[in-house]
Amino acid sequence: MRFPIASLLATLALTASAAQAQDKELNLYSARHYQTDEILYANFTKQTGIKINRIEADDNALFERLKNEGKNSPADVIVMVDAARIWRAEIEGFFQPVQSKILNARIPANLRGKDDGKGPEWFGFSTRARVIVYNKATVKPADVATYESLADPVNKGKVCTRSGSHPYNLSLIGSMIERDGEKATEQWAKGMVANFARPPRGGDTDQIKGVASGECGVAIANSYYYVRLLRSTKPEDIAAMKNVGFIWPNAQTSGTHFNIAGGGVAKNAPHREAAVKFLEYLASDEAQGYFAEGNNEWPAVAKVQVKNPALAGLGKFKMENVSVASIGKNQIAAQRILDRVGYK
Repeated sequence: MRFPIASLLATLALTASAAQAQDKELNLYSARHYQTDEILYANFTKQTGIKINRIEADDNALFERLKNEGKNSPADVIVMVDAARIWRAEIEGFFQPVQSKILNARIPANLRGKDDGKGPEWFGFSTRARVIVYNKATVKPADVATYESLADPVNKGKVCTRSGSHPYNLSLIGSMIERDGEKATEQWAKGMVANFARPPRGGDTDQIKGVASGECGVAIANSYYYVRLLRSTKPEDIAAMKNVGFIWPNAQTSGTHFNIAGGGVAKNAPHREAAVKFLEYLASDEAQGYFAEGNNEWPAVAKVQVKNPALAGLGKFKMENVSVASIGKNQIAAQRILDRVGYK
């Protein structure tokens, strides 16, 4: 059967138009839950015309959803906020390789996934450090200068943390395993449990406020939580932060543990071109600057200037030399250690 040329051209035009319209949207699965990211998404849509459909949930919920959806998943981009989570997503096969000159040029090699010739499967877009905060009135900085020192008897009854099984802590412990071995790390974990001021609970902000109130003498927190409180205009936060000191841990030894927020293109992304554009946008000067100004994280692109006085005021620090991949693979051993020593 023959079709009139005009009808055939019209059909092709409609098909092309439908495909083009489809590429004007992006399905984002994100474990980031920061309200400040709204501006990031709005600016991307404004620049590209691509609408972002967001699914936001914690990492376990997203992993379960992706498993259940399988090959039919509508996810285009998956964003996680911890090395352990990104490693897990990679191991589960949720990403696909991406070859992008822009991403390879802007994102440092140590903040990208392994490239087997087809391109990395994930990219880090911002970094944060796991820092030590202490009560100025009750704790000497020299007694809490390293992660290891928190397990010393001098700090008995002073240490507060969130759950040891939280990915932020699993990543820290994973880096300690890589650096010091499982035996030494388990001894450290035992010392931490012996030094608890109270059972682990709450988030990082709760730990900092616990230090400020005197409930805790010392705590571990991600740097952006600390800076967020420094920038707060609430009178109670301003008063509380006057009681809190700040330390770059292990400055004279192995360096401070850092972590990343990052992501990649989903394995079965229906809008792959839009997904790559979004990742490249996250590596742009504009987006990188916003990570610093909007959520108090350091840009992954080193040349981007930080226009956040509170963040810049923390100064430079010695960063640990441990790969993101090794931190991720050690999380299973980290959890076993926590279970053995009763670090809930």
